[in-house]
Amino acid sequence: MSFPRKTVRRPGRVRDDKRIEQMVRVDHAGEYGAVRIYRGQRAVFADRAGKSRIAGQLQRMEADEQHHLDAFDDHIRNGLARPTAMGPLWDAAGFALGAVTAIIGERAAHACTEAVENVIEGHYGRQVEELRLMGETELADQFAQFQAEEVAHRDLAVDEGAQDALGYPILSAMITAGCHTAIAITERV
Repeated sequence: MSFPRKTVRRPGRVRDDKRIEQMVRVDHAGEYGAVRIYRGQRAVFADRAGKSRIAGQLQRMEADEQHHLDAFDDHIRNGLARPTAMGPLWDAAGFALGAVTAIIGERAAHACTEAVENVIEGHYGRQVEELRLMGETELADQFAQFQAEEVAHRDLAVDEGAQDALGYPILSAMITAGCHTAIAITERV
């Protein structure tokens, strides 16, 4: 007795335009949100006595995020994706999250960075793997570079006492959940 042969689709080297569009849309929104978080934090720390060190750190991290955002703006202009319809909400939510964590204190601001970047490190990592399987090495390399910069932000935040922030476990869990929710929504909207 012979069994019919099944055709098994194997992963790899098949470009998935819909998935790439989804990745670019989500990452564009995420980088926009990150810029807004740092701007909210800097708005609190900018003119406060004794806060020039953290204000400088935030400004440098914001510049990295702006560089990432500019790259995703280019991808959108070049037709790889459309921006999310959630932009106005992510604008307000990002700035508010940044301002609130900065009002709590420096360590809470760093806890925010750590939580966000933990999510983003894994997020970019999964995307890099997917893109490499599709043969999209240029985009994968760009995402991998952004991932490395996000990890550097996270490591700085940890070094600056993120895990010693008031209410750290709850703050970190809430921010992490918010990031995962924002990603899930932005993938669709």
